[in-house]
Amino acid sequence: MKLCRFGEKGKERPGLWMDDGTILDVRALAFHIEDYNEHFFSHNGFEQLRILLADPGAKYVTSEGIRLGPPVARPSKIICVGANYADHAREFGHDIPTEPILFSKATSAINGPFDPVVLPAEAQVVDGEAELAVVIGKTAFGVRKEDAMDYVAGYTVMNDVTERIVQKSNSQWLRGKGFDSFAPLGPFLVTPDEVPDIGDLRVWQMHNGVSLQDGNTADMMFRIPFLIEYISQGMTLLPGDIISTGTPDGIGSARQPQILLAPGDVMEIGVEGVGEQRCNVV
Repeated sequence: MKLCRFGEKGKERPGLWMDDGTILDVRALAFHIEDYNEHFFSHNGFEQLRILLADPGAKYVTSEGIRLGPPVARPSKIICVGANYADHAREFGHDIPTEPILFSKATSAINGPFDPVVLPAEAQVVDGEAELAVVIGKTAFGVRKEDAMDYVAGYTVMNDVTERIVQKSNSQWLRGKGFDSFAPLGPFLVTPDEVPDIGDLRVWQMHNGVSLQDGNTADMMFRIPFLIEYISQGMTLLPGDIISTGTPDGIGSARQPQILLAPGDVMEIGVEGVGEQRCNVV
């Protein structure tokens, strides 16, 4: 299944993206499914969607002209993994980490996958990072990596947009990565059955039609089961929480000359089999 949320910003409705480009309007029949939120994931939400798919009275709407929002209603937290691709660590001059580098992004930074990215007034050096993101499906605490995939609801795409001057001038990265609109998410939450090999997916980014990043999840140093185990030791992951797994090399700010975001630019990022985004910069 490909879960999506559609409609005006802040008023999105839960839906299912169909192969013919239509959207199953979940709330039209399943009034009790308010949104794709913690309650949905922790109360057999996927089973309810399967029942709805078989209902002859299900309502479908055309996707033409419809805005897609982030596929998950505001999660309790976004945990990001820094320098999880060795070549990306090298291009920034980092040592290769021996354990995951974790940081968070503000949930208020979440944006739709086709919404504009808004540069703050102080923006000087801003670029994007294409990433595979994992959505947690049930409460996870003290999880062993052997069991970790049982806690995955699905996968989505996140662009970890970053203001590099602010990131480097602070002792931690939250502000430089947490500006409003700096976390485009989606367009879909894709269930694991639709992604047969999460360890071999192309991850890419284009800037104004020119390729910047072209990596593969096979190059991640810390894989998803280990990340869930590592993070859940002492920190509870709640249903709907997001783990963004890091970005491959090729980002614009690490190039010579730098390729930075400016008003009028277009960012496109994607993860093979999971989804693609296209955001204008304003």
